[in-house]
Amino acid sequence: QVQLVESGGGSVQAGGSLTLSCAISGYTYIKAWFRQAPGKEREGVATIVVGTGNTYYIDSVKGRFTISQDNAKNTLYLQMNSLNPEDTAMYYCAADQTSIFYPRRFDPLAYSYWGHGTQVTVSS
Repeated sequence: QVQLVESGGGSVQAGGSLTLSCAISGYTYIKAWFRQAPGKEREGVATIVVGTGNTYYIDSVKGRFTISQDNAKNTLYLQMNSLNPEDTAMYYCAADQTSIFYPRRFDPLAYSYWGHGTQVTVSS
């Protein structure tokens, strides 16, 4: 059984930065960060393949967000820079034990394991 626990959310002004962490127990093949704003669908933000370290991002965060992993600490990170109010959402880490290929990398239905989320609020 895979367990995920997020931390690091908070409130920040536009242009600021935050780093989210997700402690993961159990074997995973792929890990990801999703977010969900009020009244909107959950959307994938970034994914990383555990074995290769290959990363993928949605266009709106490219160049601003960085997903990374520390396998020794079993921790997933999301470094978020140049935050804007449109980034305000509950952020979730997710993982699966099987490979997930395009175009399903950012499909929440493709991931079996989820954390409870951490809130990120960006004020203008």
